[in-house]
Amino acid sequence: MKKFIKVLKRENFNFLSLIFLAVKLKLRRIYYKKLFGWNVNAILGPAYIRGKRHITIGDNFNCRSHLWIEAVTEFGDQKFNPRIIIGNNFGASDFLHIAATNLVDIGNNVLVGSKVLITDHLHGDYRSDFPSSPDESPHDRKLSTERLVIIEDNVLIGDNVCILPGARIGFGAVIGANSVVTSDIPPKTIAVGIPARIVKKYCDAQKKWIGVEI
Repeated sequence: MKKFIKVLKRENFNFLSLIFLAVKLKLRRIYYKKLFGWNVNAILGPAYIRGKRHITIGDNFNCRSHLWIEAVTEFGDQKFNPRIIIGNNFGASDFLHIAATNLVDIGNNVLVGSKVLITDHLHGDYRSDFPSSPDESPHDRKLSTERLVIIEDNVLIGDNVCILPGARIGFGAVIGANSVVTSDIPPKTIAVGIPARIVKKYCDAQKKWIGVEI
């Protein structure tokens, strides 16, 4: 609470605004603890949470406005047993969307920018021998469910990133803004682009990031 009050003072909020926002933050923490059992530090704006019994969130969770976390248990005649797991010290900016029909597992100390999508499924199957047809409405296409998403500890994800089914992001990796992650990103690397490709890796011996040829 003291940290947020310092931030608000720095941004020239008046005293009544400080009191109002401090009370609002406290009530939000009580709400999420009572309703979900989560030790949320701060969710500063509107949040849509669906499938709460399939969602586990660690301590010191922080997010700004327009958070959307959805563990999808059914879609049409499809039934799912999803899991969304988020570790300790998670931080995100606004408009974060996390969705799962299978598994999205996010480690500790992960920091996420604005307008990020993390999902383990798509509307439709576009990879198998019997893919969804473009003649079928996207609303009616079955959700793909066979893949998952793993994000390990100490990962940094930039603004406007999409992390799609089958992605695994290794320890300490950095995903540059506007990237689309569709496969494995090794630990201690920097990846950018569509699809995301490695442009740097961290050398433990030299203690610095080294460029790699694409």
